[in-house]
Amino acid sequence: MKETSNIIVQSSNNGISRIKLNEPGTYNALSLNTLKSLIKIFKIFNNDKKTKVIIIEGSGKGFSAGHNLKEIKSLKGKADYQKLFNLCSELMMNIVHNSKPVIAKVHGAAFAAGCQLVATCDLALCTKDAIFATPGVNIGLFCSTPMVALSRNVNRKRTMKMLLMGEPITAQHAKKIGLINDYFDSSKLEEEVLKLAKTIASKSTKIIKMGKEAFYKQLEMPLDEAYKYTSKVMCENMKILDAQEGILAYLEKRVPNWKNK
Repeated sequence: MKETSNIIVQSSNNGISRIKLNEPGTYNALSLNTLKSLIKIFKIFNNDKKTKVIIIEGSGKGFSAGHNLKEIKSLKGKADYQKLFNLCSELMMNIVHNSKPVIAKVHGAAFAAGCQLVATCDLALCTKDAIFATPGVNIGLFCSTPMVALSRNVNRKRTMKMLLMGEPITAQHAKKIGLINDYFDSSKLEEEVLKLAKTIASKSTKIIKMGKEAFYKQLEMPLDEAYKYTSKVMCENMKILDAQEGILAYLEKRVPNWKNK
């Protein structure tokens, strides 16, 4: 692992690359420096041919408490605020548009922009005692940017309840409302996350990239446009060498030999 003052990075190991937020003293706050580092790392992994899946987690007691309030208090005005929130949005868009699936491995608390980060990741697994919240309303700073990711994973009434109440929800409830995929005993989380990552890493990276891009594009389209768009994607998919190999391997009852082409 490569370690900096705020991030620990592990480059591809069997196709799995890892990012660990490494500021336990601030509960892994998403400071300006951390946001800049994360954007840079996600761009590197996006272009890294060896990376097939990315796992992001936090060190210390939990995942991330969101923005650093001490840092926010020290900012000089609108231009500084805009820079911070624009960087955070840039990070989230880098994850959505990243060609590699991103898994959030969560323990402890994921609050505010930390909850936004979980909601933005393609998949999320957590410990049974993990908690999630958008508590900005409690300090007079409504979680407006976190609600973008949250409202695209959770239905309106439940999203609004989290935003208006500002109270933590349990892992069990987070699964029920679709914020996470599943939760496990803390002793099992690493095993389950790796199992998921290894399964995804065994697929064609070319097909995964195409599928992830299409998934997020069609979400924002009207139904008829979504079907027209995805029909075109399916046609393009059929031309790809790995699609031909995958179909042939299925018919021949063998494991596909992906060329990622």
